[in-house]
Amino acid sequence: MSGLLHTIRAHALANPRGIAVDPVVTPTVSWGALADRVEAERVRLSKSRAIGPEVLCLDHGLDGVVRELALLEAGIPVLSLPKFFTSEQIDHARSTCGAAGENAAALRPAPSSLPPGTARVTFTSGSTGTPKGVCLSARHMLNVAASVVSALGSDHAGRHCALLPPGILLETVAGFFATVLVGGTYVCPPQELVGLADPFRPEFGRMARMIAGWRITSLILVPEYLAGLVAVLEKTDLRLPDLTLVAVGGARVAPELLARAQEVGLPVRQGYGLTECGSVVSLETDGTGERGSVGRPLGHIKAWIADDGEIMLEGEMFLGTIGEPRVPGPLATGDVGRIDDAGRLWVEGRKSALIVTSFGRNISPEWVETQLVAQPGILQAMVYGDGLPVPEALLVPASPDVDLAAAVAAANLGLPFYACVGRWREVAPFTVANGMLTGNGRLRRKAIAAIWLERTPDFFAELEAAMFRDRLRFLTIPQVRAGLAGTISRRAYVDYLEQAYHHVRHTVPLMRAARARLLGRPDLIRTLDEYIKEETGHEEWILADIAAAGGDADATRISEPRPATKAMVDHAYHRIASDNAAAFFGMVYVLESVSVALAQRGATAVAERLGLPPEAFTYLTSHGALDQDHMAFYAALVNGLGDADDRAAILSMAQEMFALFGGVFASIELEEAVHVAA
Repeated sequence: MSGLLHTIRAHALANPRGIAVDPVVTPTVSWGALADRVEAERVRLSKSRAIGPEVLCLDHGLDGVVRELALLEAGIPVLSLPKFFTSEQIDHARSTCGAAGENAAALRPAPSSLPPGTARVTFTSGSTGTPKGVCLSARHMLNVAASVVSALGSDHAGRHCALLPPGILLETVAGFFATVLVGGTYVCPPQELVGLADPFRPEFGRMARMIAGWRITSLILVPEYLAGLVAVLEKTDLRLPDLTLVAVGGARVAPELLARAQEVGLPVRQGYGLTECGSVVSLETDGTGERGSVGRPLGHIKAWIADDGEIMLEGEMFLGTIGEPRVPGPLATGDVGRIDDAGRLWVEGRKSALIVTSFGRNISPEWVETQLVAQPGILQAMVYGDGLPVPEALLVPASPDVDLAAAVAAANLGLPFYACVGRWREVAPFTVANGMLTGNGRLRRKAIAAIWLERTPDFFAELEAAMFRDRLRFLTIPQVRAGLAGTISRRAYVDYLEQAYHHVRHTVPLMRAARARLLGRPDLIRTLDEYIKEETGHEEWILADIAAAGGDADATRISEPRPATKAMVDHAYHRIASDNAAAFFGMVYVLESVSVALAQRGATAVAERLGLPPEAFTYLTSHGALDQDHMAFYAALVNGLGDADDRAAILSMAQEMFALFGGVFASIELEEAVHVAA
């Protein structure tokens, strides 16, 4: 026996009329009546003992209270399953620990391999879809509950209301067991009644009204629930003066939220815990001192900080996971923090990329990313969301016309609700060149976050993201694809050079036209002067390449451009003359970024396939190297443009130029490549 039944009988003797349980929807239950119900259920369970742990998956209410206590007293392990688990997660949990269920035959429950003394198996939502079950003893859980009572005292032993979803260890240990130990009333209404029919989409207005009407004195919340209650109180005249304790745990709480909660009169105490430690490690015991710490470690546990900043814990711990007894020694939490001179613990982040949402769900970003990139329309994904209600994502599209919203929705179908991506943003690709991928293709999460999450992205990053679909569309043009692969004929290569000559010879005149309209912009004038100096004469390089490739350079000099090339050049002159002349830099972005790609991939491939000498590629190779330097210079330039009209002009011009430049390539006749023997 756990000893809780003895405690309940002691409360009945000391306070015969005291209310032990208030289910709200049914009559209240006294301590004596509760003891009788628990004993009767214990006897029934002992007679019908099944192999493996007993599955407990009930809504809050008297039945759940009695069953929980009776199983504990009978020494029958409990497999507690939150209702928000997916059917796959439920099946995994049941079959892993050998628990019988409605479809037990189909699941083929394994023989029980629970560590001796297991009273509860807790499968957290898990950072992936198939988490391990953590095994806890009755003694451990009750010691944690006793530590909570010891730290807080009996002042809060009033009416504690269960709001966290049924089956959540934190509510069971620090809410239910602690309330029983101290002799308070456990208020356990059905979740729907308190606005939690869907625990991930709460009705906070209803929740606040119910808490007020039931005269609740204590709560345990996750940060998301606290934020919702604070928002309701801020918008209304409703207040909750009966509350003496609002314990918040499960994830980090923003200091701003703590301050707002204090403003509306909520007595918030932040805590910290892990399932392996019985759900509570530390808890603020008063409202004094600097807010933001998670309080001092409770009496059953000791905390210290490793050399690398990781929080380490020692004391009574979990028994192990299913089939894997715990290895003795300190527990590495994976959290980074510090302990101040007053002995208070401060949690400052995660050692790994694991996400802990504001609902207290642990989610591996790689798990969700795998689901996302499995969709044909998503090329790359980085998932984040520590402290947010649900994960969010940065997405790179895989094709120019993909519907990312539909792709995300499809990915979400394979995820439990708490791991579904709520919001997403389309971004530019993560590459080794931009420092966002490692050499073996792994995401550099900190570098990506520094650009896209920690501040407003630079304009160049936004430009890259906005133009990526246009770039992809450009790359679908058969002539571009053939050029990058080197599968073009000598005639097609010469044709490309001829059209390049006809637009490159206008580069300097276009710059001078833009300069004449930007005389009041000394920063841009200096840039244009540098560009003019560097770009002068590049058309002659192209004529030399034409001659080296077997073409007629003199004929090219006096020829007329093809209509597509003329349309591109004419459009550039028109935009500069009639619009914001800074639009010219949208053209620069397209031509230079494309020439880098052609130089890096196309020139070598064409040279190898056609057997042409290096002298036939001076424009591509030399200009490509220059443009790599230009792009770094260009990024710094446009990032310095704070005017919204300048940025809009550059964006629109770049989009137009991708389409027009694509037309230039499409106008080139694509013949079968000539294969030259080595």
